[in-house]
Amino acid sequence: MKRILDIVLATLALLLLATPLLLLALLVRARLGSPVLFRQTRAGKDGRPFELIKFRTMTDACGANGELLSDGERITPFGSFLRRTSLDELPELWCVIKGDMSLVGPRPLPVAYLPLYSAEQARRHDVLPGITGWAQVNGRNSLNWEAKFELDVWYVDHRSVWLDIRILWLTVRTVLQRKGISAAGEVTAPFFTGSGR
Repeated sequence: MKRILDIVLATLALLLLATPLLLLALLVRARLGSPVLFRQTRAGKDGRPFELIKFRTMTDACGANGELLSDGERITPFGSFLRRTSLDELPELWCVIKGDMSLVGPRPLPVAYLPLYSAEQARRHDVLPGITGWAQVNGRNSLNWEAKFELDVWYVDHRSVWLDIRILWLTVRTVLQRKGISAAGEVTAPFFTGSGR
């Protein structure tokens, strides 16, 4: 039932948003350059890697020595707008249709984090990762890593179609209120270095 719901809703969303997605892609190309999509390998169900796609929100600006500038220096007002409104996440609907992601589930994180999880935290990979999830509607990036992972595992243990519908509804409210977009003093989420447990 969950997979059917994912395919139907993701397909409808892509059809309804086709024109806005095209306009966004053109704006990203004009304001941030090419490529329009940011691609990164993330850990999916059972830790299997897959390619996540999002609209890019940063430039490729480099320093005098050719190294990439910090995230804070490379993000533009337009990129910041995409993040605040979560519009950068819309291409992930294609990942849902492909079966790499679900609409609802723990957010997919870098593969490099896999050896850093405790056994309990690693249970977040018992389900498909999601575009949104229980942690995203309960604090999002204002939470520390341990709190996020506790909420992710809670979702794994209590998942249901009705909980997914509730999370999707709460996501709309969270995005409109622009809550928890970034941790205090951070442009992007800080790197997870392990919980020490």
